[in-house]
Amino acid sequence: MSDIRVTALDTELVASLRSGGPDANGQPAERAVSDCGGNPCRHCLGFIPKGEAMLVVAHRPFDNLQPYAEVGPIFLCAKECERWTGDGLPPVLAGTAEKRLLKGYSDDDRIVYGLGRIVSNDQIDARARTVLDDARVAYVHVRSSTNNCFTCRIDRD
Repeated sequence: MSDIRVTALDTELVASLRSGGPDANGQPAERAVSDCGGNPCRHCLGFIPKGEAMLVVAHRPFDNLQPYAEVGPIFLCAKECERWTGDGLPPVLAGTAEKRLLKGYSDDDRIVYGLGRIVSNDQIDARARTVLDDARVAYVHVRSSTNNCFTCRIDRD
Protein backbone atom coordinates (compact mmCIF):
# COMPACT_ATOMS: atom_id res chain seq x y z
CA MET A 1 0.00 0.00 0.00
CA SER A 2 2.80 2.40 -0.79
CA ASP A 3 0.62 4.89 -2.67
CA ILE A 4 -2.27 4.77 -0.22
CA ARG A 5 -2.23 4.92 3.57
CA VAL A 6 -4.50 3.82 6.38
CA THR A 7 -5.14 6.75 8.71
CA ALA A 8 -5.96 6.18 12.38
CA LEU A 9 -7.59 8.69 14.73
CA ASP A 10 -5.50 11.72 15.63
CA THR A 11 -3.47 11.37 18.84
CA GLU A 12 -4.57 14.79 20.17
CA LEU A 13 -8.24 13.86 19.79
CA VAL A 14 -7.69 10.52 21.54
CA ALA A 15 -5.73 12.19 24.37
CA SER A 16 -8.59 14.63 24.87
CA LEU A 17 -11.12 11.80 25.05
CA ARG A 18 -8.93 9.86 27.48
CA SER A 19 -8.69 12.90 29.77
CA GLY A 20 -12.47 13.34 29.93
CA GLY A 21 -12.99 15.64 26.96
CA PRO A 22 -16.34 15.51 25.19
CA ASP A 23 -17.07 13.06 22.38
CA ALA A 24 -19.18 13.87 19.30
CA ASN A 25 -22.29 13.89 21.49
CA GLY A 26 -20.71 16.22 24.05
CA GLN A 27 -20.32 13.46 26.65
CA PRO A 28 -17.27 11.99 28.38
CA ALA A 29 -16.21 8.52 27.30
CA GLU A 30 -17.85 5.50 28.88
CA ARG A 31 -15.44 3.06 30.48
CA ALA A 32 -15.75 -0.65 29.80
CA VAL A 33 -13.66 -3.83 29.78
CA SER A 34 -12.74 -5.52 26.51
CA ASP A 35 -14.13 -8.98 25.93
CA CYS A 36 -11.79 -9.23 22.92
CA GLY A 37 -14.83 -10.12 20.86
CA GLY A 38 -14.31 -7.35 18.36
CA ASN A 39 -13.10 -4.34 20.30
CA PRO A 40 -10.79 -2.58 17.83
CA CYS A 41 -9.02 0.57 18.98
CA ARG A 42 -9.33 3.31 16.35
CA HIS A 43 -6.00 4.84 17.40
CA CYS A 44 -3.53 1.92 17.38
CA LEU A 45 -5.80 -0.05 15.00
CA GLY A 46 -5.21 -3.20 17.02
CA PHE A 47 -7.64 -5.23 19.06
CA ILE A 48 -7.95 -4.26 22.72
CA PRO A 49 -6.82 -7.33 24.71
CA LYS A 50 -9.38 -9.26 26.74
CA GLY A 51 -9.76 -7.83 30.22
CA GLU A 52 -8.14 -4.49 29.35
CA ALA A 53 -9.90 -1.22 30.07
CA MET A 54 -11.33 0.55 27.05
CA LEU A 55 -13.31 3.66 26.23
CA VAL A 56 -16.54 3.77 24.27
CA VAL A 57 -17.21 7.13 22.62
CA ALA A 58 -19.45 8.65 20.00
CA HIS A 59 -17.32 9.62 17.03
CA ARG A 60 -18.06 11.73 13.97
CA PRO A 61 -15.18 11.37 11.49
CA PHE A 62 -15.96 14.67 9.80
CA ASP A 63 -14.91 18.23 10.63
CA ASN A 64 -18.27 19.85 9.94
CA LEU A 65 -21.89 19.06 10.65
CA GLN A 66 -23.77 18.17 7.49
CA PRO A 67 -26.27 15.48 6.43
CA TYR A 68 -23.58 12.85 5.72
CA ALA A 69 -21.67 13.37 8.98
CA GLU A 70 -22.59 10.09 10.62
CA VAL A 71 -21.98 9.63 14.34
CA GLY A 72 -21.43 6.21 15.82
CA PRO A 73 -19.78 4.37 18.65
CA ILE A 74 -16.10 3.45 18.56
CA PHE A 75 -13.65 1.84 20.98
CA LEU A 76 -10.30 3.18 22.18
CA CYS A 77 -7.62 1.68 24.41
CA ALA A 78 -8.06 3.34 27.81
CA LYS A 79 -4.28 3.23 28.26
CA GLU A 80 -1.98 5.23 26.06
CA CYS A 81 -1.17 3.43 22.81
CA GLU A 82 0.86 4.23 19.71
CA ARG A 83 -1.04 5.62 16.74
CA TRP A 84 -1.02 3.31 13.71
CA THR A 85 1.34 4.58 11.04
CA GLY A 86 2.46 1.32 9.46
CA ASP A 87 2.37 0.04 5.90
CA GLY A 88 -0.19 -2.45 4.69
CA LEU A 89 -3.36 -3.30 6.54
CA PRO A 90 -3.42 -2.81 10.32
CA PRO A 91 -4.34 -5.70 12.64
CA VAL A 92 -8.01 -4.66 12.88
CA LEU A 93 -8.39 -5.18 9.14
CA ALA A 94 -6.01 -8.09 8.61
CA GLY A 95 -6.81 -9.98 11.80
CA THR A 96 -10.52 -10.65 11.51
CA ALA A 97 -12.94 -12.44 9.25
CA GLU A 98 -15.50 -9.62 9.43
CA LYS A 99 -16.21 -8.03 6.10
CA ARG A 100 -15.88 -4.27 5.79
CA LEU A 101 -17.90 -1.54 4.11
CA LEU A 102 -15.79 0.85 2.02
CA LYS A 103 -17.33 4.19 1.02
CA GLY A 104 -15.79 6.99 -0.99
CA TYR A 105 -16.27 10.63 0.02
CA SER A 106 -15.79 13.84 -1.95
CA ASP A 107 -13.78 16.90 -0.88
CA ASP A 108 -16.93 18.32 0.71
CA ASP A 109 -17.42 15.14 2.79
CA ARG A 110 -20.37 13.82 0.79
CA ILE A 111 -20.74 10.14 -0.11
CA VAL A 112 -19.90 9.49 -3.74
CA TYR A 113 -22.82 7.27 -4.67
CA GLY A 114 -22.35 4.01 -6.52
CA LEU A 115 -18.93 3.21 -5.04
CA GLY A 116 -19.80 1.72 -1.65
CA ARG A 117 -19.11 -2.02 -1.36
CA ILE A 118 -18.88 -4.67 1.32
CA VAL A 119 -15.65 -6.61 0.84
CA SER A 120 -13.58 -9.25 2.60
CA ASN A 121 -10.29 -8.20 4.18
CA ASP A 122 -8.25 -9.56 1.29
CA GLN A 123 -10.14 -7.20 -1.04
CA ILE A 124 -9.75 -3.98 1.00
CA ASP A 125 -6.53 -2.83 -0.66
CA ALA A 126 -7.78 -3.38 -4.22
CA ARG A 127 -11.20 -1.87 -3.53
CA ALA A 128 -9.73 1.19 -1.82
CA ARG A 129 -7.48 1.78 -4.84
CA THR A 130 -10.42 1.42 -7.22
CA VAL A 131 -12.49 3.93 -5.25
CA LEU A 132 -9.57 6.38 -4.99
CA ASP A 133 -9.03 6.13 -8.75
CA ASP A 134 -12.33 7.97 -9.16
CA ALA A 135 -11.52 11.69 -9.49
CA ARG A 136 -14.60 12.61 -7.44
CA VAL A 137 -13.24 10.78 -4.38
CA ALA A 138 -11.01 12.51 -1.80
CA TYR A 139 -10.82 9.65 0.74
CA VAL A 140 -12.35 6.33 1.76
CA HIS A 141 -13.97 5.30 5.03
CA VAL A 142 -13.64 1.74 6.21
CA ARG A 143 -16.56 0.68 8.39
CA SER A 144 -17.91 -2.46 10.01
CA SER A 145 -20.22 -4.25 7.60
CA THR A 146 -22.39 -5.52 10.46
CA ASN A 147 -22.61 -2.45 12.70
CA ASN A 148 -21.54 0.42 10.38
CA CYS A 149 -19.06 1.68 13.00
CA PHE A 150 -16.22 3.77 11.61
CA THR A 151 -12.94 1.83 11.63
CA CYS A 152 -10.40 4.00 9.82
CA ARG A 153 -9.79 6.16 6.80
CA ILE A 154 -7.77 5.42 3.68
CA ASP A 155 -6.10 8.29 1.85
CA ARG A 156 -3.87 8.70 -1.16
CA ASP A 157 -0.26 8.88 -0.02
